[in-house]
Amino acid sequence: MKIIIETPKYSFWKYCRTEKGYERAFFSPLPTIFNYGFIEGTESPDGMEEDVVVLGPRLPKGSTLEREEFDGMVKFLDNSIRDDKKLVYISGFSSPLLLAYYFRLYALFKVFLYAFSKGKITTCRFEGIVLRKLH
Repeated sequence: MKIIIETPKYSFWKYCRTEKGYERAFFSPLPTIFNYGFIEGTESPDGMEEDVVVLGPRLPKGSTLEREEFDGMVKFLDNSIRDDKKLVYISGFSSPLLLAYYFRLYALFKVFLYAFSKGKITTCRFEGIVLRKLH
């Protein structure tokens, strides 16, 4: 499966790939502690391509990775819709506890983002991490 990185590690901006390139989707008060991307040619319940969290060194926007399998999954509900993220480990420091803390804060941020930018109350919730194998 081909993974495309949309948002590099340490970015405060969340990007989305469009026909024009990579456009800013929103500003997060939390910089990403991982590379964030998607699996090309897939579709998740939210209508977008399946999300992937890539743990390892910072990768440039538009970078690609090939993977046969994933190392785990981040269980997440976004805008009251199932929005799990596949987990890929490349190298370096990896802490499920730190990742869980990040996604708990991120879920809270998303609740406020929907309330203030779209004027709606919705559910955003981190529901745990499932690991397939440890490195």
